[in-house]
Parts: sequence; C-alpha cells; structure tokens
Amino acid sequence: MLCPMSLVTRIAPSPTGDPHVGTAYIGLFNFTLARQGGGRFILRIEDTDRGRYVADSETRIFQMMQWLGLSPDESPLQGGPGGPYRQSERFDLYGQYARQLVESGHAYYAFETPEELSALREAAQAGGHVIAVPSRELEPAQAQRRVDAGEAAVIRLKVPHDGETVVNDVLRDPIHFQNREIDDKVLLKADGFPTYHLANVVDDRLMEVTHVVRAEEWITSTPIHVLLYRAFGWPEPVWAHMPLLRNADKSKISKRKNPTSVEWYMEQGFLPEAMLNFLATMGWTHPDGLEIFDLDEFARVFRLQDVTLGGPVFSLEKLRWYNGKYLREVLGEAEVARRLHAYLSGHKVDLPDDAYFRAVTRLMTPRIEVFSEFMDKTPYFWSENYPVTEKAQGAIDAAQELLPELAARLKNLPEFDAPSIKAAFHAYAEEQGLKLGKVMPPVRAAVAGTLESPDLPDLLATLGRERVVSRIERARK
Repeated sequence: MLCPMSLVTRIAPSPTGDPHVGTAYIGLFNFTLARQGGGRFILRIEDTDRGRYVADSETRIFQMMQWLGLSPDESPLQGGPGGPYRQSERFDLYGQYARQLVESGHAYYAFETPEELSALREAAQAGGHVIAVPSRELEPAQAQRRVDAGEAAVIRLKVPHDGETVVNDVLRDPIHFQNREIDDKVLLKADGFPTYHLANVVDDRLMEVTHVVRAEEWITSTPIHVLLYRAFGWPEPVWAHMPLLRNADKSKISKRKNPTSVEWYMEQGFLPEAMLNFLATMGWTHPDGLEIFDLDEFARVFRLQDVTLGGPVFSLEKLRWYNGKYLREVLGEAEVARRLHAYLSGHKVDLPDDAYFRAVTRLMTPRIEVFSEFMDKTPYFWSENYPVTEKAQGAIDAAQELLPELAARLKNLPEFDAPSIKAAFHAYAEEQGLKLGKVMPPVRAAVAGTLESPDLPDLLATLGRERVVSRIERARK
C-alpha cells in the first residue's frame, strides 16, 4: 500500500485525439490543489477505449502538459509508486476487483445478447424505467456454472432497487439520485476490458486519490462511482465537479465555435503563462480582483470552494488580451525576443538573433498579441520586396513633390536617431506651412508599404538611414 499523503489529485485523459483545452483547464486546478496541500499530482492515461484510441495522442498530451508547466509527480513517463499509469497496463487488476464484487453480492454476471439488450432498452424507454436485466435474478451458483462453461458474460453493478444515492460535491448542495432510476452499469465487458466506471474507481483508490476534481459532465456518472466505493467498503474521495467551459452562446465549448486543441494555441504563438492565467479565471476570481497573476500567486490564494458555477465563457478575444498583456507588461523585452526567435525558428523562419531583430521585436511587441502575427506585420523589415497597399500607394502618389526633399533631409541628418528624425519632420512641416499629417504618411507608405506601422521616427531609426533613403527615392516616379 502507498504511504498516505495529505492530498492527491489526478487528471485522467483518454488518448483519443487532440489535447483539449478542457484537459488543460482541469489539469491546472488539480495541479494547484496538490501543490497547496503538499501532495501529489498524477497524470493517468485512460486508454481502455481501443475503438477511439489514437496512436500519437498520448505523446501529445505529455507535450501539452510540459508546455504548460503542469508537471505531474507521477505519470507513465516518470513512473511512481502507484503505477503503472496506463490503464491498458493494469488490465488484470480490473477483472480481480469486478469478480470481488460478484463474490460480495454487489455485482452479477449478465448473459444477455446485444439483440436482447436492444429489446430490453426499447421496452424500458417505452415504460419510462431503467432496463431490467433478467440475469440479475439468476442464482449466483448457476451464473458461475455458465461462466465456467465458457459462456460469454459481462459483469454488472447490482444497484439497489430502493433508496437513494447522494453525491456530496464541495461546489454544490448535496445531489440526490433515486436508485430506481440508475441502470445496472456494465463494469467488465465480455472481452475482459473494464468500463470507465470500474477502472476509474479502482485506479483512484489504488493511487490514493483524495480529491476528484473533474468536469461537471461527469456528475451523472458519480452515483455509480459512489455505489462502487460503498460496495468495496472504501472511503469516498472529495468530489468537485468544475463548470464546463462554454462558448459565448453558453453552449459547451466545441471546435466548431472555438479552437479546442491546445496545439492550435501553441502553433499560433500563445504563451503558456497567459493560457494558464486565463484558464484560472474560468469559474474563479482572484480575491483581490487581480487579472494578471502567475501560478505561484494562484496557488497562494486559490480555494476550491470559491469556484463558481456560472458557465465560464472561453473567449478567444479575452485570451488574446491576456497574451498581449504578458508580452507587453510581464515578460520583459529580452525574454519576448528570446521566445519569439525560438518560435520563428520552430516555424522555419531563419532570422539572425541580433541587435536588429531585437530592435524590431521591441518596436512591434505593442502591435501584436500572438507570435504568429509577427511576420505578417513586418515584411518591410526583412525584404525590399514588401507589398504596398492601395492606400499607401495613394499617399505616395499624392506626395511626389515632397519626397525628394524629405529624402535629402533624412540623408543629411548628422544623427539618424528617432529624436533627430522627429525634429526634421517638424522643421520641414513648419517651413512648408504643412501639417505633419501631410508630411509623415507618404514617408511611412514609401518605407513600409502601409499606413499602419509603429511610430514613424522609431520605425525609420530601426530601418536605418541607407534603407530609408533608398526606399523613399525609389518611391518617386
């Protein structure tokens, strides 16, 4: 038996596709709760649904957790005292515990064929009651003889016909389920594979999970789990069912309305810190009203009972806002440049990590929210073959008489820095009796091909005198 610790949490994703933001969300709260309690955070892979199994999904789940910085204490990668941590490697355990329930009278062998079950299900639906499984009435000895003779059978939980099962959830009032409305769920399939209900409860018990923090969609399964704990004579864990992430219309988050794969956010160049900060606000609010805080601060003030159930909206716009705040106010210039360069390198963009790159990064950070926007907004920094918008071309065409003199003045500046460039524009505008709005846009259009760019003196200083003068002269017809 494992040495008990004060608190143990887990996440148990199924490797059936893209690593989901819902897994990251539930993982964050479990990770934080375990850290607060000085306990263990476990990552278990629930891979018994072989029909939906995706070969590389498990690796992608590990990569997601590593990217987020939610490192488990125990998992299939580093092992641990409660392992193995893949359900497919715990196969024999489930049969033993299922048969134990049969022997104690809390479960039974059921021999109905799929066709018979279909007919029973139709009858139950027509009568407005749960399925009455005939095998439940068999004498245990008779059922055992049929199993020993090789007849195919599943093992079903024997749910009491009377009374109720109460789920005590720390986020809710007690939830009452009438036993007569609960099916005798299959625990072990005829092929020996466990169902979610059995494997989940057995693994949580053997891994000494003290707090089951999961999405509220599992509430309807929880009475089955409560009955299983009671049937085994085990103490229940603390139950906490987190509110589901929602779309703006309050529907359950789905990839039809929002990207749900964490890999999409990684690919777009979101920061893991921003993602975690945003997810922490899904159903919970910092007691001091802070919007920007790190994992350490979250662990310092978070209380599970403070989670609210009002259907948190997963807003991509809000997440982008968080990411922009981290770029501009949290990381610092050097760290933003380092991470941006690593992101671009990972996307086969070969730019030197030099003073020019860092200057461009500093200039553009206020104008991007995610790293994927950087190259699209900066073509004029890297090539002379940059696009020119229709509005920019119009500004160039309307200012042909100004461009030669402006190019000459910029060429002859003693110092080609932002203050000197700004002073030169002001002086020219005053001499010509023009407003700056007539002087600066055509220069911006000539050197950047757009009227939307960083502050013009800073932009020109970053591009450098030679490049600026050459582009302005080239823009003359």
